[in-house]
Formats: sequence, C-alpha cells, structure tokens
Amino acid sequence: MHTQTIFELSQEAERLLQLSLQNLESLSAMPAAMLDNATSALTGETSNVLPLHFSARGLEAQQSMLNNELRKITRLEMVLAIVGTMKAGKSTTINAIVGTEVLPNRNRPMTALPTLIRHTPGQKEPVLHFSHVAPIDTLIKQMQKKLANYDRGKLAQQLEIDKDMNALLGRIETGVAFEKHYLGAQPIFNCLKNLNDLVRLSQALGTDFPFSAYAAIENIPVIEVEFVHLAGLDGHLGQLTLLDTPGPNEAGQPHLQKMLTEQLARASAVLAVMDYTQLKSISDAEVRLAISAVSKSVPLYALVNKFDQKDRNSDDEEQVRAMISGTLMKGHISPGQIFPVSSMWGYLANRARHELNQHGKLPDHQEQRWVQDFAEAALGRRWRTADLDDIEHVRHSADLLWEDSLFEQPIRKLIYTAYANASLYALRSASHKLLNYAQNAREYLDFRYQGLTVAFDELELNIARLEEDMALLQSRQVSVSNEVRHEVGQALAATDLFISTQQNDIKLAVAHIFNPDNLLDLAGFKPHTLHAEALATPGHLVLDDEGQAQILLSKIRSSCEMILLDAQAKIGRELALRFDQLETTLARSLNDAMRPIETRIKEELSHAGFRARISFPAFQANQLNFNTRGLFSDAIAQESLPAGQGQGTSSALRDTVSRWLNNPGWGWEDYVMTRTRYVINVSELHEKFKQHIDHFCEQIRKALAAQVDVSVTAGMATFFAEFSLCLAGLQESLRDSLAVRQQNEHATRALSQLLQQCITTATWIQEDTRLLRDDIQTLFAAEQP
Repeated sequence: MHTQTIFELSQEAERLLQLSLQNLESLSAMPAAMLDNATSALTGETSNVLPLHFSARGLEAQQSMLNNELRKITRLEMVLAIVGTMKAGKSTTINAIVGTEVLPNRNRPMTALPTLIRHTPGQKEPVLHFSHVAPIDTLIKQMQKKLANYDRGKLAQQLEIDKDMNALLGRIETGVAFEKHYLGAQPIFNCLKNLNDLVRLSQALGTDFPFSAYAAIENIPVIEVEFVHLAGLDGHLGQLTLLDTPGPNEAGQPHLQKMLTEQLARASAVLAVMDYTQLKSISDAEVRLAISAVSKSVPLYALVNKFDQKDRNSDDEEQVRAMISGTLMKGHISPGQIFPVSSMWGYLANRARHELNQHGKLPDHQEQRWVQDFAEAALGRRWRTADLDDIEHVRHSADLLWEDSLFEQPIRKLIYTAYANASLYALRSASHKLLNYAQNAREYLDFRYQGLTVAFDELELNIARLEEDMALLQSRQVSVSNEVRHEVGQALAATDLFISTQQNDIKLAVAHIFNPDNLLDLAGFKPHTLHAEALATPGHLVLDDEGQAQILLSKIRSSCEMILLDAQAKIGRELALRFDQLETTLARSLNDAMRPIETRIKEELSHAGFRARISFPAFQANQLNFNTRGLFSDAIAQESLPAGQGQGTSSALRDTVSRWLNNPGWGWEDYVMTRTRYVINVSELHEKFKQHIDHFCEQIRKALAAQVDVSVTAGMATFFAEFSLCLAGLQESLRDSLAVRQQNEHATRALSQLLQQCITTATWIQEDTRLLRDDIQTLFAAEQP
C-alpha cells in the first residue's frame, strides 16, 4: 500500500468533512419550520422514526454522522458492524473472530448498548473502557429511590429474577457505581451483563434507560484486545474495530430498530449474522431490511451461522448463497460475500488452539466450561477426561474442528483483508457519506432558493395544492388497501388450492404404501403364492416371525418418510416462489396507484419553477418469504422416544416418522399384537397417517394467513408513512419560504445570498468527493489480490 497516497487522500477527506460540517452550521442558522412535529403527526411516534434530512433532528443526525467519519479518518479506522437477531449467534461469531471470549453468551438479549471491540496489538488480556458512565450512574440513583418502596413480589411477577439480576438489585440498593475500566474477561462479562439487565429492570420499573446518551459512537463501551488471527501481522496504516450492534426489538425495546439503522449507517462495512435454521423468519427479515437500507453506502457481507445443523436434505453451500443473494437480499449481497459457517465450532477450535499454543494444554474442564463444549464437539459425546491429556490428539482434533467450521474462508477473505486495508475502508466510507450529504444538501438548498424566486401567490397556491395532494393520498390509501387485500386474497386462495392438491397427492402416495399387495411385497412374500392367512383379518397383516414384522414396519416407515420429505421440499419451493411474486405484484400496485399523485405534484411545482425530487419508498414485505423450515418444525412435535424402545437405524427412522405424526409414542409395538404369530394393525396406522397429514396442511394454511396479514399490513403502513413524510417535507420547505417572503426585503435578500453560498459549497463538496471516491476505488482495485 502506498503510504504517501493514503496520507494525501485522508487529508483531502478530512478537508471535505470539515467543509461539510461548516456547511451544516450555516444550514442550521437558517429559519426553518420544525419538521419533527410533522414526523410525529404522520407516524404517531417521535423517537422511533428517522428524521428528515434537514429538520432539527435531521441536522443533528447528519452532524453526528459526519463527525463520526472525521473520527474514523483521523484514526484511519475500519469499523465492521456485526448485526444479527437474538440467538443467531452474534456474540459467538465475534468471539470466533477475536479468537477468545470477549462477549458473554446467554439465552436472552445481550446487546442493549452497541459495543466496540478494537484490535489492539500486544493487548493479550481484554480491557473494557467505559468513559461515558455518568448517565448510567444517574439511572442507578433513580432506580435506588424507586426500589426503596417497591414490592419485590410485584417485581418478580414482571421480571425473571435470576442470580445475575439479584446481584444487580443488591448493587443498586447499596449504590455501587459502574467503573470506567474493567480488565479481564470475567469483569467485562459482569459489566456487560449488568448493563443488559439494567435495560430489563428499567422497563419493569418504568424508568427510561438513557439510550440517547449513547447515540454517539465515542460514548459507547470499547473493548481493546489483540485478535488472535491478526497477532504478529504488520500493523499497517489503520485500525480494525468490530461494532456489536443491538438487534431489532432486542430486549423488547422497539426503538432499537432506529439505533441499529443509525449505527449501521456509520460503519465502514456490515457483516450480517444469519441463522441457518431461521433464514426466512420475521426477525431475520427485520435485519435484512436494516442492512438493505445501507447497502448503497457500505459494503455488505453475511455469515450463515449454525451450518453444522445441515442434514442430507438441507440446502448446500451454493444453494444457501444463491437463496440469500437473490431471494432474500434482492442482489444487495453478492454470493461471494456470503459464508456458511459454524461460529460455535470456529470459536471452540480457535480458542483451544490458542490455549495449546500459549500454555501447551487446555485448562481444567471443571473450571472452564468451554473446554467441555470443545471436547464434545471435537472428541465426540463419549469423551473422557483422559482424552484431554493426549495433547497431539487434541491439537489434531482442534484443527479438524476448525476446518469443519468453515471459518477459515471468512477470516482470510474478510478479516485479513479488512485489517490490511482498514485505512482504505475508512476512506471509502467517508467518501460515500460525503456524496450522500452533498446530494441531499444541494436538493434541499435548491428547493429553498427557488422558493425565494417564485411569485408570492404561486407559493401560496402550491402550499394549498400540496395540502390537497396529501388529502388525496389519504383517500387513495383506502382504495389501494382494498386492491391489495384483493390481491392477497387471490394469492391465498390459489395457495390453498395448491396445498389441497399436495395434500391429496401425499395421501395417494401413502395409500399406495398401505396397499395389501405392496405390503405383502415389502414383507418378502413371493408373488403368485397364496397368503390367505397373512390377510385373514381385514386391515391386519399376520406374520409368523417377529424379525420379519420389525423389518416390514421399518420399510413402511422409511417409505412414508421419503414421501413426506419430498412433499416438504416441493411445498417449500413453490410457496417461496409464489410469495416472492406476490411481493413484486404488491409493490407494482402501490407504485401504479401513487404515480398520478407524484406526476401531478411534479408538474405543479415545475410550473411554478421548482425542481423537486420525489421518490417512492420501497415496499418491504420480506416476511412474505415465509419460513418453510419453521412451519414444518411447528407442525412436528420434537420429542424423544420413550425409554425401553430399541435403538439403532430402525429407531432413528421410527423417531423421524413419529415426529411427522406428532406422536412420539408411535412404535411398532402399538400395531403388533404378540401371540403365537405377529399381527400388524396396518389399517389403524394408515388412518393415523391421514389424520396427521390433514392436521399438518391445516397448520400451514393458518400460519400462512397470519404471516401474510402481518407483513402486508406493516409494509403498507411504512410505505404510506414515508411517502406522506416526503410530501410533508416539501410543504414545510414551501412554508419556510413563504414565512421569509413575508419579512422585509433585506431579510429575503440576506437569506438568498446565504443559500447561494451554501449551494456553491455543496457543489464543490460533491465534485471534489467524486474525484476522491474515484482515487480510492483505483487504489482499492490495485490492492486486491
């Protein structure tokens, strides 16, 4: 990498960022209406909606964003944001990347506040810095007063009080404050756990947690530690930092969606951690929506965690990459930037290898539980304590587990590259943010300036017409909603017909299995021989040999299992395709319905001399990619076989079909009457299959109807709210201009000059940033292998 070139580019980026901040200061000094009120009026919320670019809150948000980029440029820091739903394995993934356990794992939300994890060469033991601790101390004092007279019994009904929560309550009652520095893994764990439990406790007590105090990235906790994979590598010109972000609605805090969006927008790149077992769930869709929103300004990557749970019927690596890139992410992430992995295996293998290299052996498994997890994953479920004494075998097993985790590829392609090019990532991030700012500023300033040049009565007329257009939008929303409901109804009716057809096909295929001739064939009777005794009783099969009866039931079970597995794959593919098409249809219907309003507004404003950019928000109903795997899991009771039943291959097959039947107690003993001979009640078994096929298909229908209703309603509400907000922004800008025109001529002329100066500055920023971006891209291309 050319150090001098990097230095020159960073100097230019710093100059443009400073210029943009000065430009923002000038904008904030202009008379403007408070668009925040319009935002809350349209959406019914004040804290969970991203502000308009040049409202009071919007100016603050942009100033914070530019200051953040300036900080990263000064440090030449590449910030890789890690985002994922609860239980997707985000903390485990970060631990695997770092190579040691720096974040605790618990079966509850663990990222109430964003946390930075910075690679610091030579810092073997992690240290947490929490300099901005004052708002937390204030919160603790407020809670201390509330708890003094609070009924503990009532609190226990609102909140799960485990030993961690008990310890926190004791800490609050005695007034123990948070420290500014924590050295070592366990003190860091305790600090982060206490922070997350504070969020839960504040909810229960009705006390506001000070999230706004940690909106700025410089105020959040920072963990400094040497990343094992990067140890010994050249320092390069730059820093690599991970940003652990809160998942949407984590800990029941809906405003975290807004915090997540803001944090992602400030990152240099985004790594999404997706759960392989829940790829199409609603919570996963919320993460996809958040990262799609920033895809134009930051590079995106994805780790598909829990890939170790793949079985022979699941999608392979290439199929997973294709599905996420195309169906789920709509092309926002290329297949080459998607990595199926097992974060748990990667973390365990990496930590074991690190311990062996540092100390020549693993710690005592009784003292450190991760060693037990490693032994079970690498040595097998029947491992013994003595196995850990064979160091070479343990080392070899750790290497194999690392290989099986598939983590080597993302480490090399993402982490090594990010570290080696951290300064370039920081520069590219700054250039994208600068271009976005300059474009938005120019459009806003042009519109405001035009408002000073058109006739006074034209301004009043356009404001009144926009009022009419917004009323028209509300009435059109009702009619469009009816059209959308009609489209959804037709799609669900067609889907119901498809499921009914599949239901009949499954029953026909299963009926063939239970056909008497087929059963005799499966039982091993030769054709063209008399079997009157075997079929003496209708619906029963009589056999002389117990082993023969067991083999026959195993064959029936296996045949039915294959029919059901094939049906699962076919239904899943077809429904995913149908609802992907429905989402496209609904988006087109909404755009077609709104097009006349958009055209009318543009023509009216253009006639008056305004150039307005009106763009439709994206209709987001990713939840329509319904969770096939989840539906099947919900339809099948996950229970183990009762004790005393046989084990082995036949037992595994029995367990699979038992789960399909939602009846784990089904075993061949229920249908075989042991006398001198063995009588199998095939009629009863066949009937039970048919009943559960009906039940299974009905569950799919109900789940589909519920998922589609929720996703379409949410998608439409967001679409109309954002479009209304766009029109409200235009209207308020016109009112600002009208208010200025009603002042004296001197004030109007002064504002006109200020607007012209700001427009010129924004134009310079835009042009110079384009040149900077091109130079950065050229250097990036030269650095790629």
